[in-house]
Amino acid sequence: MTYTFEPIGTIETCFKEKFGIPRQPGLVKEAHGVIRLTKHPFFASAIVGLNQFSHLWLVFVFHQHGAGHWKPSVRPPRLGGAKKVGVLASRSPHRPNPIGISLVKLKEIRRTANGEIEIWVSGVDILDGTPILDIKPYLPYADHVRGAKVGWAKEAIKRTQVRFSTVAISELSRRAVMHGMKPVQLKRLIKQILELDPRPAFQQKKLAAGSDHSQKSKYGFRLLDMDVKWEIRNHQFVVLELLDFIKKQNPR
Repeated sequence: MTYTFEPIGTIETCFKEKFGIPRQPGLVKEAHGVIRLTKHPFFASAIVGLNQFSHLWLVFVFHQHGAGHWKPSVRPPRLGGAKKVGVLASRSPHRPNPIGISLVKLKEIRRTANGEIEIWVSGVDILDGTPILDIKPYLPYADHVRGAKVGWAKEAIKRTQVRFSTVAISELSRRAVMHGMKPVQLKRLIKQILELDPRPAFQQKKLAAGSDHSQKSKYGFRLLDMDVKWEIRNHQFVVLELLDFIKKQNPR
C-alpha cells in the first residue's frame, strides 16, 4: 500500500545548502524561518488557535538528501562517524521514507496583502525550500517525558569557541542590513552555527580543533547570500570574512 501527500507549504530559511545546517532543531536559536502556506480556502480556518502555542512540530520532507536507496545502518556524527546504529535509532535523513520532524519556536503569524499566510519560526534546522507536510502544536504534558532515556545520544554537545576577525566584524553591519537584521543578530547566528562545528564527522576527527596539525585549516559555508570563510586558529574557530556567495558552475 502506498500513500501520496501534498505539501501544505514550504519553508524559507537562511540555510541555502546542506552544509552548515545544525543537526537538530533549537541548537541555533537565531536561525529563523518563514513557512508560507499554499493558497487554499481552508487554511485561514485551519490555523485558528495556533498562535496560542509557543512551539510547533514541523513534519517535512528531506527533498534533497540525494540518496536513491536507504541503508539499515548509519554513522551518526555524535558518535564521530566511527560507530554504526540502526537507521531507525537515528535521525538521519536517509530513511525508508525521507520524512523529518523539527520542534521550532513560533514567533508570529502574518497575513500578507495578497492573502498569503506566513508562519514565522526560529530554531530551525531545515534547508531553504523544504516542503512542509504538517504542523502540530507542542504539548508539554504529552511531549515532554521526564527521565527519558537517550541511548547513544547521551553525551553533551561539544561547542568550540568562535571569534571574529576585524575584517569580518566590519562586514557584519552591511550584511545584516541587507537581510533586515541587526549586526548582533547576524553575529550570533554565525557564532551559534560554527560553535557546533558543521563539518562532517570524519573532518572533525581528522582535523580536530584542539589538535596542533589542524591549525590554519580553512573552510567556508553558505549562509543566506554569503560565503562565510573561517579557519581553525589557536584551537578556536575564527571567522575571517563574509563574501558574496558565487555559485560554482558545473564543468561541461
